[in-house]
Amino acid sequence: MPRRTATMLASTLMLIALLCAGVFIDVPYSEMSPGPTVNTLGDHDGEPVLQIDGRKTYAASGHLNMTTVRVTSADYKMNLVEAVYGWLAHDNKVVPHDTLYPDGKTEEQSTQENAEEFSQSQESAKVAALKELDVPVRSWVIVSTVVKDSPAEGKLHAGDVIKAVDGTTVKEPADVAELVTKHKPGQNVVFTIVPAKEQAAAEKENKTATKTEDITITTTTSDDGGDKRAIVGISAGTDHTFPFTIDIKLADVGGPSAGLMFALGIYDKLTPGSLTGGNFVAGTGTIDDDGKVGPIGGIEMKTVGARSKGAQYFLTPADNCAAAARETPKGLTLVKVKTIDDALGALKDIRAGDTADLPKCTTK
Repeated sequence: MPRRTATMLASTLMLIALLCAGVFIDVPYSEMSPGPTVNTLGDHDGEPVLQIDGRKTYAASGHLNMTTVRVTSADYKMNLVEAVYGWLAHDNKVVPHDTLYPDGKTEEQSTQENAEEFSQSQESAKVAALKELDVPVRSWVIVSTVVKDSPAEGKLHAGDVIKAVDGTTVKEPADVAELVTKHKPGQNVVFTIVPAKEQAAAEKENKTATKTEDITITTTTSDDGGDKRAIVGISAGTDHTFPFTIDIKLADVGGPSAGLMFALGIYDKLTPGSLTGGNFVAGTGTIDDDGKVGPIGGIEMKTVGARSKGAQYFLTPADNCAAAARETPKGLTLVKVKTIDDALGALKDIRAGDTADLPKCTTK
């Protein structure tokens, strides 16, 4: 056999051996890729994404698409060949496994966390949209979760309304931790609450619950690795009562990143005319009750997914702008937003065709 042929054969066999070995070598990485994008003004799986009852709504045109990222599961074992392919693929991104599933988080835990964040994002989207429309929304601080085997277990319950701590009125969720940590571990703290059942009964009858209870709990010491402080083992959140029904129907989606687009969709449905002027606008971003837009993960995947479906403009959280601008899909304009007001202002310019002065994302 000629030397050249032998060398080529040996090289080919070596390459095949390396590829075969790569298939069996697991690497600690996961993959992100563009996920589905859904028009909040339209239908999904045969029913409207936004369903509003008890308030006049208006027909809306164009697109206000929320965007998603598809990720490999927590127990997925990526091999070396797949990792290399992912690194080379333009539309995919290979990241360390711990980036998506920190501290050994399981698939079940991640799904539960994403579902909770998605639910909270819907509530905040409703509040932000209604505030923009000057529609009053009643809000109060509640027990969001109770940690198993904590001092609060059996004494406080998810959904209890926290009226006061040690006699001091609670106005924001952060007030609860601030008041509890004024104590030393081992000291008692008194929660004044409206039990969840009482609150639910009052809401059903459109009344205000007035019956309260004082619950005394002995604090314990935190063990989260931070400064030692007094805790009772709960997390506080906010609950709301809306003057009419707003349902968001979108299954198999998690996380908080659709908040901005849900808020805009609700606003559009409750106002005459069209926010988009018939244009295809997509976007992403968390939103809080006051309409502030926050950053999200996987921005590069979301812009690719949006453009592939026809988006012309992409509402981008200000803190994600630099990363998004580094790899902007051709034909997509990235619009920087910090609040829902910014987004509404940008949409006004877009539907008027006055886009020269839109606040665009840059790499700086």
